Amino acid sequence: MLFALGVANFAMHKAVLESGHPMVERTTVWFGLMGGKLGFAIEFIVLLGAMLMVDSGMIGWAWAYFAYSLLNGLSAWLILSGRV
Repeated sequence: MLFALGVANFAMHKAVLESGHPMVERTTVWFGLMGGKLGFAIEFIVLLGAMLMVDSGMIGWAWAYFAYSLLNGLSAWLILSGRV
């Protein structure tokens, strides 16, 4: 389940980056580092951390990553639909 949420988070991240939204353009100073891959690296670290914690028996991390994914989805929807 976490892996599927991770794939969805990466897809949303990419869609937002490619949207050309003015807010995204302003943050390229920070996320333009490493050829624009810094945001994806952070996304991977969050996913990997959640998966490792769940693997060690801490199921609460699955719920936390689920909540994180919901917030990412809401943010992506707001940006891509032009509501922000």
